[in-house]
Amino acid sequence: MVKVGIETDRGPWAQALVAAGYEVFAVNPLQAARYRERHSVSGAKSDKADAHTLADMVRTDSHQLRPVAADSPRAEAIKVVARAHKTLIWERTRHTQRLRHALREYFPAALEAFEDLAASDTLELLSKAPDPGAAARLSISQISAALRRARRRKIEEKAAVIQSALRAEHLRQPEVVVAAYAAAVQSTVAVLRVMVEQVKTLQGQVESHFGRHPAAEIILSQPGLGSILGARVLGEFGDADDRYVSAKSRKNYAGTSPITRASGKKKLVMARFVHNDRLIDALDAQAFAALSASPGARAYYDRIRIRGVGHRAALRQLANRLVGILHGCLKTGTVYDEATAWPADATASPAAA
Repeated sequence: MVKVGIETDRGPWAQALVAAGYEVFAVNPLQAARYRERHSVSGAKSDKADAHTLADMVRTDSHQLRPVAADSPRAEAIKVVARAHKTLIWERTRHTQRLRHALREYFPAALEAFEDLAASDTLELLSKAPDPGAAARLSISQISAALRRARRRKIEEKAAVIQSALRAEHLRQPEVVVAAYAAAVQSTVAVLRVMVEQVKTLQGQVESHFGRHPAAEIILSQPGLGSILGARVLGEFGDADDRYVSAKSRKNYAGTSPITRASGKKKLVMARFVHNDRLIDALDAQAFAALSASPGARAYYDRIRIRGVGHRAALRQLANRLVGILHGCLKTGTVYDEATAWPADATASPAAA
């Protein structure tokens, strides 16, 4: 059996190697860098030397490396659309912050008038009136029409509040500067309007792909996971049966389990800071949502907080416990059960997670 080391566990190269019958080991780039430092202190680096390093790691330390387990095409498809959807949401947030910064510089009344700068009615009105003068001339009927198209409630009341805020007195920039800012804002608004529509389109794709996966029912039964978060969790974990030999290995991959540093009488238990950012983001969101969706999760979190643990650390421990529950459900092919997941005797000691 030919063994191959590669610095990724997914993608066309890894899939082709596995399909060809090679035993492929995914090597974390950080692992490879640390291994390289053991044999060279000069700091020299080249593709040829990196390949030699990976070959040495596989030859001598393959028993400590994780073999690549190929995911199904459906899981790969879910990962692609879920990542694209999340990336577009991040980009929408960045553009919204840029819009907020620009409006603060020359049109602060808009920040008072509009609560959500990424909302469709806000973007429509800003595209029509990107400067204070044009915004002050907006009529109640124009504002109401935009609110109606966005399916807002209490349209007359909100329209009056928006018009009053847009017509309020505030400090102004010189006209030529206002015109320049207005042009920049119109461009940002145009980009945001496309992003908002594409986020909705991709959301439909995520739900469609995820709904066709065999594990969708089990994942959706977990507290705090809906179609979008569930798709992100499935896409990042993958669905290969032999990728995670135990709940602990899944927790380690997720980055929710703590690490221990011990030397002599000193012992520190710390959070992992090297992890899959997309996966940990989804698991954090699940843990927060589970506080309302699961009485057992809420009680577990409360017991941790009573011990003086902060909110973020308690949420991370809850996420770690939920990953273990998900692993058990996937391994046994059973849906989530509140009584089984949170038995009274097992949840008495949160530190065990």
